[in-house]
Amino acid sequence: MDDSRGGVFYANLSNVHESVKFGMKTLAYHEGILGHHFQIAIQSELEGVPVFRTIGLFTAYVEVWASYSEQLAWELGLYDNDPFGNLGRLQAEMFRAVRLVVDMGIHYKKWTREEAIDYMVLNTGMTTTEVTMEIERYIVWPGQACAYKIGMLKILELREKARQKLGN
Repeated sequence: MDDSRGGVFYANLSNVHESVKFGMKTLAYHEGILGHHFQIAIQSELEGVPVFRTIGLFTAYVEVWASYSEQLAWELGLYDNDPFGNLGRLQAEMFRAVRLVVDMGIHYKKWTREEAIDYMVLNTGMTTTEVTMEIERYIVWPGQACAYKIGMLKILELREKARQKLGN
């Protein structure tokens, strides 16, 4: 918290045979620059604000920015001439859409853990190992998936509002 060292990004490569390489570019944008690393560095440098504003505590802000950064990278042309990289971006979007269904399935429809795993495997192309870790997170963290999407929609709404007011 004292900013005495630089940020570190660890990629979970516990099973490299199951990790899709075409998703790594999107993961890097999400976790690094333009995403969490950039966001948290700027946030930690804020002055004259309460401490809670200088640390990342809120999913609907921290994760939303990182998800938005993936779209921003695409809009900036960072996936141009890289169809596999763009495939990773699109898979991340599909993952987030399916995650919304699974979160509501678990907490509203009372799906079992196995029903949620089966649905996510069927609709994402992810492995059972990857999906199981995700489902176990959603079981104990209701609404997290919803927070990602609601927050990103808000950022896009505010960006459009600024664009209309300020122009290009």
